[in-house]
Amino acid sequence: KQEKHIWYDFLRYYPIKIYIQRIIDSFIVDFYCAKAKLVIEIDGAQHYTPQGKNHDRLRTEALQKYDLMVLRFSNNDVDSRFNYVCNTIDAVVRERSAQFEGEAL
Repeated sequence: KQEKHIWYDFLRYYPIKIYIQRIIDSFIVDFYCAKAKLVIEIDGAQHYTPQGKNHDRLRTEALQKYDLMVLRFSNNDVDSRFNYVCNTIDAVVRERSAQFEGEAL
């Protein structure tokens, strides 16, 4: 539900291309922005168990090997602080896009 909310109400028409449900390495990420080398994850309750935290740590380490930044928000963040989530994504995408401008992606 929260992934759909962030997609349909913000990311789908974002001026810099963001993909939904992309495969990177052996992982399916929630959202991916190639220009900013950014993965955006919306985390449900399963991410806060010891097993979920360990899986996320390993996943983040694997994605960082591709020079990707992983930006995480909880379902609760999307539900209760939607504008904050959108503003944070926007700031990080703009900053990282400018940083990587001109690099081959």
